[in-house]
Amino acid sequence: MDIKELSSILQENGVVGAGGAGFPTYAKLSEKAETIILNCAECEPLLRLHQQLLKKYAKEIVDTFHLIGETVGAKEIIIGIKKHYKDTIKALNDVLGAYPNVRLGLLDEVYPAGDEVVLIYEVTGKVVRPGGLPIESGVAVFNVETIYNAYRAISGQGPVTEKYVSVVAEVEQPITVKVPLGTTLDEVVAMAGGVTTKNPVYFVGGPMMGNIGVGSQPVTKTTNAILVLPEDHYLVERKRSNSSIDLKRAAASCCNCSMCTDLCPRNRLGHPIEPHLFMRAATFKDVQDPNIFLNTYFCCSCGLCELYSCFQGLSPRTLMTEYKGQLKANGVPMPQVTPKPVGPEREYRKVPMKRLMARLDLVKYNKDAPLDEKEQGVKAVKILLSQHIGAPAKAIVKVGDKVKKGQLIAEPGKGLSVGIHATISGTVGTVDDRFITIQG
Repeated sequence: MDIKELSSILQENGVVGAGGAGFPTYAKLSEKAETIILNCAECEPLLRLHQQLLKKYAKEIVDTFHLIGETVGAKEIIIGIKKHYKDTIKALNDVLGAYPNVRLGLLDEVYPAGDEVVLIYEVTGKVVRPGGLPIESGVAVFNVETIYNAYRAISGQGPVTEKYVSVVAEVEQPITVKVPLGTTLDEVVAMAGGVTTKNPVYFVGGPMMGNIGVGSQPVTKTTNAILVLPEDHYLVERKRSNSSIDLKRAAASCCNCSMCTDLCPRNRLGHPIEPHLFMRAATFKDVQDPNIFLNTYFCCSCGLCELYSCFQGLSPRTLMTEYKGQLKANGVPMPQVTPKPVGPEREYRKVPMKRLMARLDLVKYNKDAPLDEKEQGVKAVKILLSQHIGAPAKAIVKVGDKVKKGQLIAEPGKGLSVGIHATISGTVGTVDDRFITIQG
């Protein structure tokens, strides 16, 4: 099929990136994509969703990815996967014989191997321009679950109505489940047999880049994992820190050792992000070099600087994120810069995943979370109309309407947007410009 036809199928079926910002997949299809990469790096500690999904549906996912590559005219089709995912690699090798132009890009077990800029460099040797999009380098990157959803859409099995979510840490039985979009976090955690700690805190996403959620919060198209942690866990305490206090602590104790910059994955690829200089300038209100502040735009918020590198326990990532948000809010444009050459020291400054988990007090939670695809008996859902970067969808149903699972209930809005579909069959209970509820 041609790009226009494939784009239409993906947009109509609500396919977006199943992690991160949820970039609508149809908008990634471009004849400029000389290389397409399937991201099976499972960037964050404790997460196993993508390796499990790719192992089980290797043929379907590879076939769909190959189809996308042919459609955009890609010269290279690469599956980026960590070397130690041996079972998944075996499943891939069993089917790759039929696709001679698809190859594996094997990755080390380091963090953040799944960062798209890092992944692109590891498997192609290309450096994406600071602040630029991968397509500028002729590359498009796709998430494993995204391509699985594309497979279902292309084969006529239905739109995106469900999400795979791993539930790990302080639960009876760590598990990866498939739930209707709009299911509450409380319901998803209950599927893991319940919690094993008092006053549990739900960390939505990975431990490095995730955020604290509440039990009534609904699952969206980008919800990959729920980490159930004790209230006094190191990660929870760090996430709940106060930025004004963080700034005062930095002024009192930052010794400008530069370890945060030395281990910054974007800095090691030549991007002009230097957390140690930012900490010095921000704490002493030194604005002689404004580029130090403008360069916060190039921080990918991986969290290594504050959760691994800094032996003082300071918060460069949190403070840079706040500064970056203020720059955007005030209309300050991102600077245009060219990356420096990648130095040989980069190979010796990668952060091993095992060491990172030990530093984060997560080793005891490093257990299997087996994939369970049985249908969950969810009786009610709250479906957000904005689940991805871009414009929200527009509701086309009203209160009291009867809907069936898979039915379009919100059409794409103007701009970058996809449709939203009913995730269970039932009666529409609430409709506004933020969400739609359905009672089964």
